Amino acid sequence: MKIGLSSYSLLNALKSGEMDILDAIQWVADNGGEHMEFVPYGYTLVDNPALTDEVREKARSVGIELSNYSMPANFVQETEEAFEEEMNRMKQHVDLVHRLGMKHMRHDVTAFTIPPEKMTIAWFEESLPLIVRGSRIVADYARQYGITTTIENHGFSVQASDRVQRVLQAVDRPNFKTTLDIGNFMCVDENPIIGVMKNLPYASLIHFKDFYFRPYDQYPGEGVWFKTAHGNYLRGAIIGHGDIDIRRIVKLVKSSGYDGYITVEFEGMEECKSASRIAMQNLRRLWEEA
Repeated sequence: MKIGLSSYSLLNALKSGEMDILDAIQWVADNGGEHMEFVPYGYTLVDNPALTDEVREKARSVGIELSNYSMPANFVQETEEAFEEEMNRMKQHVDLVHRLGMKHMRHDVTAFTIPPEKMTIAWFEESLPLIVRGSRIVADYARQYGITTTIENHGFSVQASDRVQRVLQAVDRPNFKTTLDIGNFMCVDENPIIGVMKNLPYASLIHFKDFYFRPYDQYPGEGVWFKTAHGNYLRGAIIGHGDIDIRRIVKLVKSSGYDGYITVEFEGMEECKSASRIAMQNLRRLWEEA
């Protein structure tokens, strides 16, 4: 088991110019991380081969493994032309992952921001053929490089554990698995312990995060809160500070025999560097105590 950090956790520092992506790699190495996930927000690599090579070499020089590349995607397009454009874009990112020397990639399958009518099971089933077709094309293309592609429980339409499994089984590719995010089940009001229990056997990588939760009829006031699919309130927290039963989930993951990358995600209101450091420390401590 190796604990690392998603670059998304340092987004505020990246966006403000306080650090660039090379600084972020150094920061992870200096603060106890063993690997790093790259999410292209606050920087881009696909249009910058020189920076891509610098990232690969910087990580190598400081002993940080490049665990995963995680990107937005939308396979549910209105026209065949738009679908093919999205497939071509995805292949460019697969080529980037290969250039980085990575073997793992997470992509969405629908737009992240969708209206309530597209969160329904009816819309999901209607969209499933395009979701499956796109996922197969990307997985088949990535297979030449030995890359595993994954769907995360992410984005409201394909966020519940059963829907993730539905896609996995329909795509039916040996290198198509799931990036299991322990907290994102809460975005569609699924108990994260149950979601983890159900999808852990299909996981090739695990995201750990924490949330504060408030019921739909208890408005929490100002803060970086967002609403779940059914109107409850969530806000990002430092791992171990929020309302997710992190200890129990750590025990579930550890007892399963999972021994791969575990990626910390922080998206709360606290200063991102100190919060990310504490989150990694807390997760390591809880893992050792489990």
